[in-house]
Amino acid sequence: MTDVGLGPDAILRAQGINKNFGAVVALENVSFAIPKGEIIGLVGDNGAGKSTLVKIISGVLAPDSGMIEFEGKPATFASPAEARAHGVETVYQDLALAPNLAVWANIYLGRELTRGPKIMHVLDKRAMVANADNMLRRFIRNVPPVEESVELLSGGQRQVVAIARAGAWGSKLILMDEPTAALGVAETKAVEEVIFELKRQGLTVLIISHNLDQIFRITSGVCVLRRGRPIGYRETAKTRPEEIVLMITGAPTIAGSG
Repeated sequence: MTDVGLGPDAILRAQGINKNFGAVVALENVSFAIPKGEIIGLVGDNGAGKSTLVKIISGVLAPDSGMIEFEGKPATFASPAEARAHGVETVYQDLALAPNLAVWANIYLGRELTRGPKIMHVLDKRAMVANADNMLRRFIRNVPPVEESVELLSGGQRQVVAIARAGAWGSKLILMDEPTAALGVAETKAVEEVIFELKRQGLTVLIISHNLDQIFRITSGVCVLRRGRPIGYRETAKTRPEEIVLMITGAPTIAGSG
């Protein structure tokens, strides 16, 4: 795959990433880089290796071989918690929200604030409610009530909460796996506005999406995987959806390009 962001502005570089699951080759010699402060798309057919690559970057899986650099330094994230500690957050299709908890509780899930003596710690709900509202307002124009249970929110509201939560914790790189799957037009627009706000505030986004219209609306570049192999990178302003489709499907006129 043609490298993206080879200059000093690359926030993440992956070199020669390989991953097998038994006899199944999930990723083969994948190399690419993500320029800092951009929204980059990652596309490919089902089984192309997109989710596997994201799981490796986020510390869920370890590569069999290859190297990842984050902010110019070797980075082997042994767990999602370690990736988060370095500023890498992931928003999966299932959102990882607890539907029976309030919005504020989801924002602070695993990061709860407490008060009082060490032996008598109690949750500081007042501080978390106030802080959660302020954190969401950084990225969301119409913030849902933070004391509302997540299960009462619409699909679009849940998604923007999950994305804003990822951005609110001092993140540098946010990975998104199909963030608008099954959402309507209006809800998709609301989610995309949050993604644009992340970029405006200096965050970098890598987004998996099967929706090429979306890829061309919100990204500055797109990486293509096919059957676990890197096919190429294109600046979205200098290509067309038809070319990306040909790269995804492996048409002879595109094979080997990039």
